[in-house]
Amino acid sequence: MSIPENQLDALIARLERAAEQLRSGELSADAAATLVEECAALAGEASVELERRARVEQSSAGAQGSLL
Repeated sequence: MSIPENQLDALIARLERAAEQLRSGELSADAAATLVEECAALAGEASVELERRARVEQSSAGAQGSLL
């Protein structure tokens, strides 16, 4: 599954907001734990998409090189 660029940006923004909340120290322990779990899921989604895009780019570069 491919994530559009703007959706990837939205994932990053959500992670940044969560980091700010965690650093603020205003969350209860339970809320912080839940937010950390959400961050892990978001980071996993972003990581998978970035790896997929890197493979596509690498594949495209390799295909172009073989044509030369």
